[in-house]
Amino acid sequence: MTRLAAAFAHTAQNNRAALVAFVTAGDGPTLAILDALVAGGTDVIELGMPFTDPMADGPAIQAANLRSLAAGTTTPAILDIAREFRERHEHIPLVLMGYANPMLRRGADWFAGECARVGVDGVICVDVPPEEDDQLGPALRDNGVAPIRLATPTTNAARLPAVLDGASGFLYYVSVAGITGLQQAAAASIEQAVARLKAATPLPVAVGFGIRTPEQAAEVARVADGVVVGSAIVDLVARHGADAPAAVRAYVASLRAAIDGARSPA
Repeated sequence: MTRLAAAFAHTAQNNRAALVAFVTAGDGPTLAILDALVAGGTDVIELGMPFTDPMADGPAIQAANLRSLAAGTTTPAILDIAREFRERHEHIPLVLMGYANPMLRRGADWFAGECARVGVDGVICVDVPPEEDDQLGPALRDNGVAPIRLATPTTNAARLPAVLDGASGFLYYVSVAGITGLQQAAAASIEQAVARLKAATPLPVAVGFGIRTPEQAAEVARVADGVVVGSAIVDLVARHGADAPAAVRAYVASLRAAIDGARSPA
């Protein structure tokens, strides 16, 4: 069983959603922040690869990308962070999330092989449609790394099979038609979407975009297999700088407590 499968199986057995946390690589003391995510109770970590044109991201993650690039973060540096994380945390799944240019500039086979070498469990590539994924997806699968796909409110029944074809790890449901961090979908629409997606795939469904408070996390955790929180954590890193790990740990612990109690009887 892969680390991703084991993590979602564990949370399902305990009748709770998985907490999936995002942070931008190279923005602040990344390894210490990753340690804080684990200490706070994160089940799956998404490590963002900074890019000059992060079209799916809102102001918080855009700014984090620019800070990271200004600090000199490169793809090999990100892979080194992933390797050090894996040495520290054997069982926590680590997913790289970003855009095609940094992933493909040295070739899909190189990138996928490096991901496997350093212990990356999955990759989310935001800007390659599944219909055009003839390089990265096959290379990741050949190296035992999960290509994690995105579904959105506009992914209709006709297109969903293409999104799911070759996907693994989990399905990331982008709950709003927009950029990260600025709005959250209504609970009823999320519940309907999750039910529709789960009827089409055995993959766990994790919901993200716009989840900032423990209350919002609990609301999503009642219906989804995973709750993704990103911009709010990135905001903490921007606000606290070198002191971010303590703030991140406390915030993540509050999310985890809310998620743990979300399905408890009233």
